[in-house]
Amino acid sequence: MGSWDAALDAAGVRGERLRADFTRQRRVVARYRFPQYAAVRLLLPRPAVPHLLAATAFMHHTDNLLDGDGSLRERSAAYERWAGQTREALATRHSDHDVLRPLLHACAARPRLARHVEAFLDGAAVELDFAGFGTEADYQRYVDAYSLPAFMLLACVLAPESEPAGYRDACRAFIDGSQRLDFVNDLADDLRTGRLTIPRDVLDRHGVTREDLTARRETPGVRELIARQLDAARTSLGAAHALAGHLPAAHRAFGRALIGMEEATADTARAKGTGLLTSSARPTIPTAVRLLVREYRKRGQ
Repeated sequence: MGSWDAALDAAGVRGERLRADFTRQRRVVARYRFPQYAAVRLLLPRPAVPHLLAATAFMHHTDNLLDGDGSLRERSAAYERWAGQTREALATRHSDHDVLRPLLHACAARPRLARHVEAFLDGAAVELDFAGFGTEADYQRYVDAYSLPAFMLLACVLAPESEPAGYRDACRAFIDGSQRLDFVNDLADDLRTGRLTIPRDVLDRHGVTREDLTARRETPGVRELIARQLDAARTSLGAAHALAGHLPAAHRAFGRALIGMEEATADTARAKGTGLLTSSARPTIPTAVRLLVREYRKRGQ
């Protein structure tokens, strides 16, 4: 994977405190999703690695505030404080927070990132009072308001200096597939916390109730519901392969691996079927390793 210190040097990260900040955020991302972290370290050129990890860590920290413990009022207050801190940091280009200092360095290297941070903060409130989706259209609005701006934090680090025509549409296809996959794959955990992320009109179409899901009933309707949602996710991920073609050559292997990992997760989830009502599905380690090795060999293509 190469030296972390060499990656910090290549990204222009100077000073003991800032390097320590980046190192802490690297560990956060590695704990959060290690296969994706491994892809970053293995497949991206060194100058991009710290900046992508800083954007990911910021997104993760914000998401934790939105979804954390506490009442809606408490979470809203915590988020407003954080959004204020972030906007002040962007305006002054200074912060005392160890998540924001790496983000500011990434914004200095990639000025378009600041605009995406603002868009993400503007849409993040929809996650605070999430009460489920009435319709598929409600889900699509959620993707546009929150999921896509979140992914664009990362996508703008990967993109060329000027985002090419069609790039955002490809990013939209990816995050639609990835978000839908997460909602199906995380059904067990979400239901345990009282959160239902499948639109009600989709449940009705398959003759499935919330109680069917919480009781883990393996009815034909439940099986069909899970299969069709995973099919839709897989279709969007297939369309997202256009994303890699928009990336600089040095970033394409990572783009393909990112999509490939989601597709492998979708296939594993499809094989698990109604078992998703008990626990999430994850690709096997050999599957992830094969994917990373394949893309490592194709770097620059």
